[in-house]
Amino acid sequence: MVRFFIRLGILGLFLLSALDSSFLVLPFGNDLLLIALVSRGHGSLLWIPYVLVSAVGSLVGVLVIDVIMRKAGEKGLEHFISAGKIEKLKEKIENKMEISVVVATVLQPPFPFTPVVMTASALQCARGKLLGAVFIGRLVRCTTEALLALYFGRKLIAYIRSDVVTYVVYGLIGVGAILSTLSVITWLRRK
Repeated sequence: MVRFFIRLGILGLFLLSALDSSFLVLPFGNDLLLIALVSRGHGSLLWIPYVLVSAVGSLVGVLVIDVIMRKAGEKGLEHFISAGKIEKLKEKIENKMEISVVVATVLQPPFPFTPVVMTASALQCARGKLLGAVFIGRLVRCTTEALLALYFGRKLIAYIRSDVVTYVVYGLIGVGAILSTLSVITWLRRK
């Protein structure tokens, strides 16, 4: 699957970034694609547009969540997140929304990126501040990954092309599909 998105190049990175930041669970897919594309650039400055496109794609995915959760509000949030988790997130977001969102955006799974964004939107936090925090967080995360890919470049490509990584990616896709299905089923049952 990563190879398909690699063939799409920058468009594939945009699409995978948008999907990864929406309701779909695609653990590490966007990160692996960014690393693969940057590593193929052989040290050129192509990493800069890749990082920007990845961050913008993430904004598109977050905007989808934002539009839905603003309409759903706090009541609708309960269809997606447990009450206990909502209270913990609500406290953090009401006190320091921007910092909470940036941290959730920078950190890798299993840290709760989507629940943080959903809660911020359901609580009607300012859309501009939310999107700005996501953009800054994604820029930090993607720039770090791109610079590591430039430094370790060809070694990473060799690892990414190995059978072990291929099986791990298929496994992560399977886990992502199962988690996405379970979240939809849970959401439908709560309705």
